[in-house]
Amino acid sequence: MWKGLAPFLALFLIATAGRAQAADPHWVGSWATSQQIPEDRNALPAGTLDDATLRQLVHLSIGGATLRVHLSNAFGTAPLHITAAHIARPLSPAGPAIAPQSDRALTFHGAADVTIPAGAEYISDPIAYAVAPDSDLAITLHFEHQPAQQTSHPGSRTNSYIVKGERVTAADMPDAAKVEHWFFIGGVDVMATDGAAAAIVALGDSITDGRGSTTNGNDRWSDDLSRRLLKKKPGRQFGVLNAGIGGNNILKDGLGPGALSRFDRDVLARAGVKYLIVLEGINDIGTFDRGGTRPQAEHDLLVHQMTGALEQIVLRAHAAGIKVYGATITPFMDCGPYNPKPISEADRVAVNNWIKAPGHFDAVIDWDAAVRDPARPDHLAAQYDSGDHLHPSAAGYHAFAAAVPLSLFP
Repeated sequence: MWKGLAPFLALFLIATAGRAQAADPHWVGSWATSQQIPEDRNALPAGTLDDATLRQLVHLSIGGATLRVHLSNAFGTAPLHITAAHIARPLSPAGPAIAPQSDRALTFHGAADVTIPAGAEYISDPIAYAVAPDSDLAITLHFEHQPAQQTSHPGSRTNSYIVKGERVTAADMPDAAKVEHWFFIGGVDVMATDGAAAAIVALGDSITDGRGSTTNGNDRWSDDLSRRLLKKKPGRQFGVLNAGIGGNNILKDGLGPGALSRFDRDVLARAGVKYLIVLEGINDIGTFDRGGTRPQAEHDLLVHQMTGALEQIVLRAHAAGIKVYGATITPFMDCGPYNPKPISEADRVAVNNWIKAPGHFDAVIDWDAAVRDPARPDHLAAQYDSGDHLHPSAAGYHAFAAAVPLSLFP
């Protein structure tokens, strides 16, 4: 009798183990940003953070009952001492006021303060703190001294607030100085209860970073994609992590580190990453030949190097078990700073043709087709143009998100 039941018992145990594994909670990124050294015009003046409190607001994609916060000294040249770190629920995405009863202190290895070595990142201890999906979180830090080298994300599209003194628990900061940048924060993870919960990283340049979107509006394409997933796939948790940097390149560093050089920190190190969307290359093309005078052979080499670098991104992601979706590069004709000529437009078309060719990416998101002018396909459609003929408007970013097939996230 038992011998005959053995195969059925084995199947039952396998199925039970599978259900248990699927229910195991695990960390998944809910918000993230990419780090760089801020250029002079975006850096804090000397002494700004000496005995000062910095309150920064971030917009979460998925929620959970437990979270942890990443602090970053990635580009620091000396240890960074943060004397206190708190989280709270902001009353508005456009102001420093918080709900006082929601304020909680973070700890690091049980301590209220943390010293982060140069070039390093620290993750807070897990804290039982319920957050809703598509909600805001205030992260407030007190600094003893301002570091000589700042670690920042200039393109926050979100205001941050600075006051002198230790005021991490302040309910409001009406006297705060306001800056539209983030400093020393890298991510927020939540403990997901959906066993299949996963993070989607958006790797890109200023278009992914959200230039042309609304300050404090959280209407980048990655924000809109997150809201689509929450609405269309209820019960599933897909964290959407924006890893865009303004001026980013594939082949070289720009205002921040290039896509290949930051890949480990901004993609592979994120919690729960299973999917990657790549939109890179417009800055490589736009800066290559503004005068349109370089020979065709040099343009051919540029395309070859760019597609080779994209192939490297796919290879490295696949090695980590991450599916990679290639997004086509959107039009930029008449963009003043780049002044593109037909030969540069041909480069864009050539790279897009490689992206769309079978066997290079796991799938293709054709944003070029989604936002170009049908009558002039080398131009953004007027209704999606922020005005500079390169960056989409909030409507353009909405069209980006709407063009992403949700079947890519089964």
